[in-house]
Amino acid sequence: MTNSLVPPAGPQRVLALAQLANSVGDGAYYVTSALYFTHVVGLAPGRVGLGLTVAWAVGSLVGVPLGRLADRRGPRGTAVLLALATAAAVASFLVVRGFLPFVLAACAYASAQSGLAAARQALLAGLIPAAERTGLLAHLQSTLNAGLAVGAGIGGLALNAGTRTAYLGVFALDAVTFLLCATLLLRLPAVSPAAVHRGHGLGVLRDRPYVLVTFLNTVLLLRMPLLSLGIPLWITERTEAPAWLVSALFVLNTGAVMVFQVRMARGVTGLASATRAIRRSGLVMLASCAVFALSSGVSAWVAVSALVAGAALQVLAEMQQSAGSWQLAFGLAPSDRMGEYQGFFGTGVTVARTMGPLVLTALLVGWGTPGWLLLGAVMLAASYAMGPATRWASATATTIAGPSKEPVRQPVPVN
Repeated sequence: MTNSLVPPAGPQRVLALAQLANSVGDGAYYVTSALYFTHVVGLAPGRVGLGLTVAWAVGSLVGVPLGRLADRRGPRGTAVLLALATAAAVASFLVVRGFLPFVLAACAYASAQSGLAAARQALLAGLIPAAERTGLLAHLQSTLNAGLAVGAGIGGLALNAGTRTAYLGVFALDAVTFLLCATLLLRLPAVSPAAVHRGHGLGVLRDRPYVLVTFLNTVLLLRMPLLSLGIPLWITERTEAPAWLVSALFVLNTGAVMVFQVRMARGVTGLASATRAIRRSGLVMLASCAVFALSSGVSAWVAVSALVAGAALQVLAEMQQSAGSWQLAFGLAPSDRMGEYQGFFGTGVTVARTMGPLVLTALLVGWGTPGWLLLGAVMLAASYAMGPATRWASATATTIAGPSKEPVRQPVPVN
């Protein structure tokens, strides 16, 4: 891996450019969508929340069949079609005027996004050697954060203007970025579809070790709504720190990932190093939760110091956990069903974002310091359980993957 934050020329760089394109649009969408749907479309905030929850629940269900479609029909063509579908879904928001059309458009958007993520992972697996995948995913994560930051800045301009035209411009921009993403994906070499195997039944759900690994990773992904919801609520409800610190901590997180994620991923080269990274992330996350808890009931400057320190530990844990989980997601998946397995592994993100607000609100705002300590303990337990779960998954017979003549998942020693 090079020292540059830019991946090598070829498929890796094209994948990064595609990631950059749609992440700019997504960044603008994320910071403006709530106000657009409430102020421009005229929906009640509760209905917006309900609609998005339903949409992402649907998206989590269709991720696996769309990933299976990528395996059967080829990941590049499937990814291009789903990028186009995402662009169309975003464009439909421009003409949505009622609750039911909003829910339908949101379901289409979430479904296309979930399927696109699975198809792109399958495409990456087909184009990039196994030893280089985690490094490339680190590049893509840095690219994602850079794009989101740029997009958030564009969205901020629209919020400052506060006009209907400005909001519509943001949604149009998001749709265009997915069209650009589809165009870039077309530049990549085609990956042959996997052989079609009949009789899978429940498919990936029959692979109980992989299901367990995905569940444990979902627990660890509670860190995602922690940054966007848990910490802002904690700061405003339980500490004397100023509200603007929420933005500063977000900048700290995205900036650290942009600069250090590639470096943090270099030591993760196999299943053993992946589980070690995840164990370390659990320890760091427990320390982060304990430090966050210290920010309550103290003066403003002490609270700010504790919150900044906690956020620094949290992003360190995030980068370690991300690198380890990427390696496990690919290393434990059958090579001929990569899209299906990545679609299932990706549901962890959706579940964490859906259930996380309820869990974190109850733990942090409701329980305070004990809630922080319980959250850290749960994440530590999940991180340490990942080792035995990975050993079980790597030693599982490959019959689940289908009647291939050659093994598609070999047992690999895991520490």
